[in-house]
Amino acid sequence: MAQWRSILLGFLCTICAFVEPQYADISDPKNNGDLQMWIDERQVKLVSGIPMKIYAIINGDVSPYILDPNFEKHLPVIPTEMGYVNFTWKAGPKKYYYDFDRLESYNENILKPPVISIKTKGRVPRRAKEFSIFLPCSGNNSGIATFGIGLLIEKGRKGRPLNGTPLRLKLRKECSQKSPDPECDKKCANNGRCNHEKICQCPEGYMGPYCSTALCYPQCFNGGNCTSPGVCSCPPGFQGLHCEGGICGEKCLNGGKCVQKDTCECSRGFFGPHCEYSKCMIPCLNGGRCRGVNICRCPHGFRGNHCEVAIAKAHRSTCNLPCKRGTCVDNQCICDQGWHGRLCHHKKSREI
Repeated sequence: MAQWRSILLGFLCTICAFVEPQYADISDPKNNGDLQMWIDERQVKLVSGIPMKIYAIINGDVSPYILDPNFEKHLPVIPTEMGYVNFTWKAGPKKYYYDFDRLESYNENILKPPVISIKTKGRVPRRAKEFSIFLPCSGNNSGIATFGIGLLIEKGRKGRPLNGTPLRLKLRKECSQKSPDPECDKKCANNGRCNHEKICQCPEGYMGPYCSTALCYPQCFNGGNCTSPGVCSCPPGFQGLHCEGGICGEKCLNGGKCVQKDTCECSRGFFGPHCEYSKCMIPCLNGGRCRGVNICRCPHGFRGNHCEVAIAKAHRSTCNLPCKRGTCVDNQCICDQGWHGRLCHHKKSREI
């Protein structure tokens, strides 16, 4: 069980290592009955203590972090301890068909091709069902191998591919041949246990030959170190649970936000190290706000490049009925020349 937990936790860290903070805490989304694929909440709780699901597909949409063009660049090498991953998926009332059209290893002397516990082609089950993806090391050599996984999902038989698919992922996996250590019982750290084979079995939240590596997910950002499971030690200038937030020595002005060490992200219309400069050389007047280079967004009732012109309000008629050939003044029709009557609707006769 300890080995299984270590495997799954290694995978979770791999998933979250590249995830931006806003994606890291992926809570259970509102289920609209459409296609979903996730790592089960029960599994995640076993290794992290946090009852949450990690989604790959949410309500018929591939999760944004998987579609990130930098997905593969941000992923670390999958550790030796990760041997398989369990997923759960369901299609709901709609019909979805899948095809794992790519399961290959580019270094088969280190890693065998990935294997799935279901058929490579078929229909996504209507109700929740679990399947596994195995990553078997060859057992002959140690090293890092590159492997590829491809997944196509179509809505309806021979229908259009689900947006974001086919997924084409190229990942890296470490395979390390562990050998027994006679001094295992002296080297296992962080309450790791030396088993009868003289190999350390690690408690939840730790991994490595001697359980010396703590696991944090998401991974600590900006050079932070994972000092114990789920706890990041941040370098000077950074803060937050995962060191994702910056500390600015001087306050960001005009609605700017501190996003990195001494780095402000300015709101529209402002620039400068601390967002202290407006992009409008002439200030916006009458409550207007600078929205770009010399572009003001004016409040209701004003216009102009700098909101300097007041818009005249149209005169509203107070006459019960509209004047036909005249203008309403103080609830009375003032007729145009040549017209008369209460509503200026009678034409004057010509005098002979």
